[in-house]
Amino acid sequence: MFFVFSKARSLALVLGACLAVSSWAQSNEVRQLQEVVVTATRSEMRADEVMADVTVINHEELRRNVGRSVSEVLARMAGVQTSSNGGLGKTSSIYIRGTENRHVLLLVDGVRYGSSTSGTANFDSIPLEMIERIEVLKGPASALYGSDAVGGVVQIFTRKGREGFHPYASLTAGEWDRAEVAAGFSAGTKELRYSLGVQSQNEGGFSATNPRLGSTNTSGFNADRDGYAQNSVQTSVNWQFVEGWSLEGLVVQADGVNHYDGGRNPFDVRGESTSAIRKLGVAGQILPAWKSRLELSSSADRSTNLTSTSTSRFNTEQQQWSWQNEVATPVGQVFAGLEALRELVDGTQRYTVSDRTTSSTFLGLSGSAGAHSWQANARHDRNTQFGSASTGLVGYGYKVTPDLRVHGSYGTSFKVPSFNTLYWFDPVPTNFQGNATTQPERGENAELGASLALGDQLLTVVHYENRIQGFITKQPTVSNIPYVKLDGWTLALQGEAGAWTYRTALDFLDARNEQTGKKLVRRPDLQLSSTASYVAGNWTLGATLLSTSDTFDNATNTVSLGGYTTLDVFASRKIRKDWALEGRVINLGDKFYQTALGYNQPGRAAYVTLRYQP
Repeated sequence: MFFVFSKARSLALVLGACLAVSSWAQSNEVRQLQEVVVTATRSEMRADEVMADVTVINHEELRRNVGRSVSEVLARMAGVQTSSNGGLGKTSSIYIRGTENRHVLLLVDGVRYGSSTSGTANFDSIPLEMIERIEVLKGPASALYGSDAVGGVVQIFTRKGREGFHPYASLTAGEWDRAEVAAGFSAGTKELRYSLGVQSQNEGGFSATNPRLGSTNTSGFNADRDGYAQNSVQTSVNWQFVEGWSLEGLVVQADGVNHYDGGRNPFDVRGESTSAIRKLGVAGQILPAWKSRLELSSSADRSTNLTSTSTSRFNTEQQQWSWQNEVATPVGQVFAGLEALRELVDGTQRYTVSDRTTSSTFLGLSGSAGAHSWQANARHDRNTQFGSASTGLVGYGYKVTPDLRVHGSYGTSFKVPSFNTLYWFDPVPTNFQGNATTQPERGENAELGASLALGDQLLTVVHYENRIQGFITKQPTVSNIPYVKLDGWTLALQGEAGAWTYRTALDFLDARNEQTGKKLVRRPDLQLSSTASYVAGNWTLGATLLSTSDTFDNATNTVSLGGYTTLDVFASRKIRKDWALEGRVINLGDKFYQTALGYNQPGRAAYVTLRYQP
């Protein structure tokens, strides 16, 4: 409990600031607070009752967002920072509250997706046109989801079937020979609902690297264009075969071809990838107060890298089954269940261990009464490679006034090392090498927050401290360092005012290695993100500002990356009842900046989309 006294001071500051504003705020319900979220508790719950900081990005916001991929969309969210090794389709990293990319769990319709070899997820494998909404849970969630959820969870919900027939289509063209087409439909009756969507995109791209890479990274620099292409399909079905019981199926697959610079090889590497997600589940009401769900799912992350002299393959498959039960009780919703996750890896790289299983039990309670709300979770995971880990979460919220709510929580987390971290071998001794003695990371996190409703506006402030023991670092070699501490504040304001809709956030972060006092790489101390849109008749106009402070690109803090500010703009006009023409310009000021040394980011680029949406 290393943060008790600092948290008490933080709570006093949070309450003082919010009460000062609350003194002139009138009591009104805020629509954002009434939204139902799933990720924070693993069951449906109103956003104003959960203990965690959750950001929801709905389909309309995705359409207005200038991001071309999931990672570019997340980069503009409160508490989220990103880095990217070049343009579309290149490796990107998501840092939630300063934690590593490997500390963020990606779920697609509840299915765990990621690479067991790299230990991270490819967030950009799911095309934006197939997404209905995204929930971003910030803070440790190992007590809910086990390993990986140290910093948070990103859950993507794809389009689902609904009653009637609802087609959609879009065609996009733009800079760097960008061409994209998407089409699909949602349809069904009360008993049977289904959906189908397809998407194809291609971009010639720009040079992913610049000359600074050649002296600092073995990947090397090549000033050619590094393009990307992807073909995707998504389909789902939900059949209510008897009253109160339904059978659900889901298939998502994306096949991509990525070109990137090959370092010692003078030619580009051609990377071929497949991301596949499958789910079959049955859910229903056993008793009036007891719901149950049984799911079988799998996800695959397969890649083949081709050069003029060699071929390398990396295949990951995660097979999972889960049984979850929800029981309504006088003290809240109780949920309990069992899970098993099997990870299989194979390829040209030899792994000493290539198959491991984690068996889990979990139990939780969440509820509210009057001004009070609460949440408690406990989970036990047993990994065939690293043994047992137990995690927990407790949280409490209180409505000081009808408009002002404060909450606090404390949770623990863990993360098992990836197969690459343990067993990677490179014949060049100076390149990255795995370390078979690497141990799991364990963390503890506390946060305090407050939310204030101002009519249709919502002001939130959150302070958090996350301390990770045995933090795995790869610089200069793979090892567990004693402690890393992440200390930060997030101040966010979102809402509507007349024809305006907006979302803005200011993040302060101090992320550092406690042993050396050095800052973690690519984590800006200060980040401002702001998005606003305006509706006037058939027109919708919008803009997004993203500004960050300087960061470091190495663990010794001797190589710096400059801060940057980018402005993106968006416009849409309804040209007929079911048709709209959209335009967007990213990086309007044509700012040169790097989020990883030696890797370029897109300059000014314009895109036009013709959309059909009855």
